[in-house]
Amino acid sequence: MEEPREVHDEEYERVWQRVAAVDVAKASGVVCTRVPDEDRPGRRRCHVWTVTATMNAVTELADHLRGLQIQVVTLESTSDYWRVWWAVLETAGLKVQLVNARAVKNVPGRAKTDKKDAVWLAKLTERGLLQPSFVPPPEIRRLREFTRLRADLVHERSRYWARLEKLLERALIKISAVASTLDTKSTRAMIEALIKGERNPKALADLAQRRMRSKRDQLAEALDGRFEPHHGELARILLDQIDALTAQIGQLETRVTELIEQIPAAWGVDADGVTGPQAGYGPDAPVLPAIARLDEITGCGVIAAQAVIAEIGLDMTVFGTPGRLVSWAKRCPQTRQSGKKTTTGRSGKGNPWLNGILGEIAAAAAKTDTFLGERYRRLARRRGKRKALAAIARSILVIIFHLLADREARFCDLGSDFYDNRISRDRKIRNHIRQLQALGLTVTLTPAETTAA
Repeated sequence: MEEPREVHDEEYERVWQRVAAVDVAKASGVVCTRVPDEDRPGRRRCHVWTVTATMNAVTELADHLRGLQIQVVTLESTSDYWRVWWAVLETAGLKVQLVNARAVKNVPGRAKTDKKDAVWLAKLTERGLLQPSFVPPPEIRRLREFTRLRADLVHERSRYWARLEKLLERALIKISAVASTLDTKSTRAMIEALIKGERNPKALADLAQRRMRSKRDQLAEALDGRFEPHHGELARILLDQIDALTAQIGQLETRVTELIEQIPAAWGVDADGVTGPQAGYGPDAPVLPAIARLDEITGCGVIAAQAVIAEIGLDMTVFGTPGRLVSWAKRCPQTRQSGKKTTTGRSGKGNPWLNGILGEIAAAAAKTDTFLGERYRRLARRRGKRKALAAIARSILVIIFHLLADREARFCDLGSDFYDNRISRDRKIRNHIRQLQALGLTVTLTPAETTAA
C-alpha cells in the first residue's frame, strides 16, 4: 500500500463557530448569521434578514455582529456593490473575506433565492470551504484607483490622437506618413499653423525642428492638401481635449508618487540606517525604495512599477510563494489529472490591469540584448511569439515577487550569453558534428593549437 501523505490545511480552511454571510445586491443585502445554539447542544442557530446597503444600516449591522462575537464575515463579490459592506465592516474591526461568486454557487436542484444563497454562503464559511479573494490594504486600494484612472486617460488620449490623424487624412494632409508620430513639437506647430489659416506647404515645412528639418521637402509635399476651415475647428477641439487629458495625466502621476511616498513599506534605507520617503537613493544604500528596485528590471519603468505595486501590493506574505502569485495572476495553465492522464487547462483571465502591465514590460524586454530578451528569442523560435511573451511575463512576475519579498534584493541581469555559457564545450561539439554528419559529411577534428604550430 502506498504510504499516506499528510496534506496541511490552508489558513482559510478552518472551522468557524460564529460566522456571518452577506448575499450582496445593489440596493440591499441578505444577511445570514450562524452561531451555536445554547438550547440544543451540537446544533446551529441561523437568522436571516435583509439590510439596506447604506452607511448607517451597515454600521448598525456591524454593531450587531460584534455583539454576536462573529469571527468572520463572508461577502459575495457582486460587481462593486460589496465595497460599502467591506469598508464599514472592516472599519468596525470585523474579519471580512471576499469570495468569488463562481465558488459559492448553490447545489444544483435547490431553489434559487437570496435568502437560500445567504444561508448556503454561511454554511460554506463555517466549514472553511471558501478561498477568499485578494483585497489589498486601504493605502494600496487608494493608489490603485489613481493608477487605473491614469491608464484609462492614457488610452483615451491615444484615441484622440487617432481621431486627429483620421481628420488630417480626410483633409488630404499626409504628415503622419513622414513624421513617426503626431505627438512632437514639429507636427504640433504645423497643425497649429494650419488651424490659424496657413496654407503654404513650404512655410509649414519650415516649422520643423531639429532632425525633422532634414525632411522639409517631404513635409512640404505631405502638407499640400485641402485643409478647410471646418477641419481647423475640429482639429482645435481634438487638440484641446488632448491637452486637457495630458494635464490630468500629469496631475495623476504627481498624486501617485505622493501616495507611494506615504507608504513606509515602499521606503528605502540609507547607509547610515535612516529610512524615509527620500532614503535609499545613495550609492551605498543597503535597501532601495520599492519603485527603484522594480525599475531595475529589464523593460520596466517607473510608471509600470507604480502600476504593478498598485495591483499586487507590497506584502508578498499574502501570496506566500512566487508560484501562488503567478497562479493568482493566471500566468500559468491549470493542471488537470485523473488516473494516469494529466492535461493542462486554460490559464484563465486573471487581473486585466496587471496582465496588461506585464505584457508591456515583456514586450519591451523582448527587444533588448539581455537575458530576458535572449530567452524570448529562444522560446519564440520553438513555440511562437505569443507564448514566448507569456513566458517572459511570468518570469518578470516571479522577479517582482522576489524583489518585493526581500527588500535587500537587487535585480541582476544574467546576460544574453547565459545559455551559451551554460552549455558545455563538448556538448556543442557533438551537436555540430551530428548536424554535419546528417548532411552526408565526414568530420575530422583538429585542435586550433596544432594547426597554429
